[in-house]
Amino acid sequence: MAAESMFNRPVCVQVRCQGCEERRLNVRVTIELLSISNPVHKKDLAVRLTDDTDPFFLYNLVISEEDFQSLKSQQGLLVDFSAFPQKFIDLLQQCIQEQKKDIPRFLLQLVSSASLLDHTPVSLNVVETNPFKHLTHLSLKFLPGNDAEIKKFLASCLKCLKEDKTMLEEKLRRTEEDLSRQLSYTQQSLSEKSRELDKLKNEWTSYTTALTNTHTQELTNEKERALQAQAQYQQQHEQQKKELENLHQKSVQQLQNRLSELEVINKDLTERRYKGDSTVRELKAKLSGLEDECQRAKQEVLSLRRENTTLDAECHEKEKLINQLQTRVAVLEQEIKDKDQLVIRTKEVLDATQEQKVILEESTEKKQSHIEKLETTIKSLSAELLKANEIIKKLQGDLKTLMSKLKLKNTVTIQQEKLLAEKEERLQKEQRELQETGQSLRMKEQEVCKLQEQLETTIQKLEESKQLLKTNENVITWLNKQLNEIQMAKKVEASASTHGGVRTAVSPHGMPDRPSFPSSGINHPISPLYAFQNFPEPAHNRNVPLQCPVPKIQFSTQLSKMNRCSDGQTVTATGHPANKENGDNLGLESKYFKKKDDSIPLRGLSQNTLNPEYLKPTLSTKAQPSPKAAVTPASAYFPG
Repeated sequence: MAAESMFNRPVCVQVRCQGCEERRLNVRVTIELLSISNPVHKKDLAVRLTDDTDPFFLYNLVISEEDFQSLKSQQGLLVDFSAFPQKFIDLLQQCIQEQKKDIPRFLLQLVSSASLLDHTPVSLNVVETNPFKHLTHLSLKFLPGNDAEIKKFLASCLKCLKEDKTMLEEKLRRTEEDLSRQLSYTQQSLSEKSRELDKLKNEWTSYTTALTNTHTQELTNEKERALQAQAQYQQQHEQQKKELENLHQKSVQQLQNRLSELEVINKDLTERRYKGDSTVRELKAKLSGLEDECQRAKQEVLSLRRENTTLDAECHEKEKLINQLQTRVAVLEQEIKDKDQLVIRTKEVLDATQEQKVILEESTEKKQSHIEKLETTIKSLSAELLKANEIIKKLQGDLKTLMSKLKLKNTVTIQQEKLLAEKEERLQKEQRELQETGQSLRMKEQEVCKLQEQLETTIQKLEESKQLLKTNENVITWLNKQLNEIQMAKKVEASASTHGGVRTAVSPHGMPDRPSFPSSGINHPISPLYAFQNFPEPAHNRNVPLQCPVPKIQFSTQLSKMNRCSDGQTVTATGHPANKENGDNLGLESKYFKKKDDSIPLRGLSQNTLNPEYLKPTLSTKAQPSPKAAVTPASAYFPG
C-alpha cells in the first residue's frame, strides 16, 4: 500500500460542542491518497485530524470510491472521486486565507454531539457565510482513533522526529565543518596579512632611521664646514661676512625645506599605513559579506529549482484539466441534444398515452354497464332456482301423500296412473330443462375460462407494460406531480363512488347488489366478473307429485380477489379483447419501451399487482340445503 501526501498544514477550526461555548483550535489536517493493489487496484482517500500540542488528539476518515458515491448522492456533490481531493484542498486553502479576517467568508467547523471532544464522532463542516445564510458545502464525519491507531500515530510522529533530528544533526555537522574550514582559511589569510604588515613596519622603521642618520650626519658636516669657513674668512674676509651669512641662510633654508619635505613624506607613509590597515579590515568585511551572499545565492537557486519543478507540474495538470473540461463540454452538449430529442419523444408518448387513456375509460364504462346487466340476470336466475327447489320439495311431499293414498285407495289406481304419467312427463320436462340449464352453465363456464385466460394474458401484458414504463420514468419525472394530483382526485372519486354509489344500488327485483342465498347453497356474493346470459326460464308452481327424487342443484362460488393499483391507471382485462376485435392497436411504439438500468420507478405502479382468483362453479349432488351460510368474503368491486 503506497501513500501519497497531498496536504499537511495547520488550520484554524471553530469547535462546537453541545452545551459549551464556541472556541478556536489549531488542527493539523493531513490528506493522503492510498493506493491498494492487492487483490484489486483501487485508491482510497485518507483524511487525518491531529493537534500539535495534544498528541492524543486523533480523528481519522477513509473514503473509498463506493463511500464517495453515497456521499455524493447524499450531499449533492458535482465532482468525481478523482477530482474530489483537489477540490477539498482548495476549500481548505480558502479557509486558511480567510481565517485571519474578522468576518471570514469560509470557515471550518468541528461539530460534536457530546459536551467534550473525548473519543466521540465529530463532523467537519466547510461553511460559507453570508448575511443571509450559512451554506454548508461539505460535511465529513470523522471517527476518533482507538488505542492502536493512536499508538501507530505516535510511533510515526516519533519516527519523523528522529528523522528530523538526524537530518538536523547532519546539517549541523556540515555547517560546523564549513565554518571551521572558513575559520582556518581566514586565520591563515590573517596571519599572512599580519606578516606583511610586520614586514612593512620593519621596512618603514629602517628607512626612517637611515634618513634621520643621513640628515644628522649631513647637518653636522655642514655645521663644521660653516664654522671653519667662518673662522677662516672672519679674519680675512670680513667684507664677505654678509655674503657668507646670506649663503649660510640660504643653505639652512634649503635644509629646512628638505626637512619639511621629509616630514611630509613621513606623514604620507603613516597615512598609507593607516589606509593599509583600513583596507585590510574592509577586505575582511567584504569577505564575510561575499560568503553570506554566496550562501543566500545557493539557497535561492535551490528554491528556484523547486518552484520551477512545481510550476512545471502545475502547468501539466492545468493542461490535463483543460483537455478534460473540453471533452466534458462536448459530452454535455451532445447530452443536451439527446435530452431535447428525448423530451420531444416523451411529449409524443404523453399525447398517445392520454388518447389511449380516454379510449380505455370509454371501454371500461361500457364493460361496467355490461357487467351490471349480467349481475341482474344472475340474480334473477338464482331467484328462479330457489323457486324450482321449492317446487321440487312440494312435489316430493305430494309424492309421499300419493303413495299413502295408493295403499288405501285401490279403486282409483287408473286415474292416479294417468296423473302419475302426466307428472312423469312434467318431471322429464323439468329434468330436460335442468339439463339445458346445466349445459348453458357449462357453456358459461367455458366462456368464463376463456375470459380468465384472456384476463391472465392481459395481466401479463399489463405487467410487461409496467416494467417497460418503469424504464421511461427518468424521462417523465417532471410529470409525476401533476399525475399524482390527478390520481389522488380519481382515488377520492372512485372511493366515493364505490362506497356511496355501488353499495346503495338496487337490482330490478328490489334486491341489494350483494345478496346471499343460504337456502339454495349459494354462500357467496356474486362477482361481476362472472355474468351469464340467455338462461332458459324454469316452470313455476307445479303441484303434481313425483315418484322419484330429483337432485338439487347447489352452487359454490368464490370471489376474485383483485388488488387495485394505487395510481388508478390500470385497466380491466376485459377491455383488451374488445380492442383486438375492433382492430385498434392501443399502446405506445416499441421504441419507447427499451429497458434501461438507471430508470426511476413511477410511484404507484409497482405497489400493487393484480392477483385474480377465478370462480369455479360446482354442482352439488346433495338434496338437502345447507343449514348455515358460509362467511361472505370481501369482493374486489364491493369493498367493506
